[in-house]
Amino acid sequence: MTLKTYLKKYPISLLFITAIWVFSFIDVPETPLDDVSLIDKWAHTAMYGVTCGMVWLEYLLKHKKILPWRLFVFAFIAPIFMGGVIELLQEYCTGGRRTGDLLDFAANTLGITLAAGAGTLSAWYRAKHYKACA
Repeated sequence: MTLKTYLKKYPISLLFITAIWVFSFIDVPETPLDDVSLIDKWAHTAMYGVTCGMVWLEYLLKHKKILPWRLFVFAFIAPIFMGGVIELLQEYCTGGRRTGDLLDFAANTLGITLAAGAGTLSAWYRAKHYKACA
């Protein structure tokens, strides 16, 4: 597939992925929510969960035939890898402005796993529904 094809099939997913990369390296301003316990971890879970949920949704909307291995790689393994790379880059390449955190990585993975569970249920429902309608 070409970049143009990915942009046509997954525009919102690619926008969310780009946003994660940008937000991961800009300075984070202080907010009143900074006092909320584990707010950073909740934010990581939500960002990665929504992003991977969008990958699942766009895939299910754009493909009649589901290839489970493709979803496993691009909607589960690749985002986990991306989250790990971002945490390593934050730790070693930001000059101390950002820090990599194992708990951030765990929160990323939790969001990805929740989205994969919801996506799997959606794919199962879709397959069952289409089978009943055929």
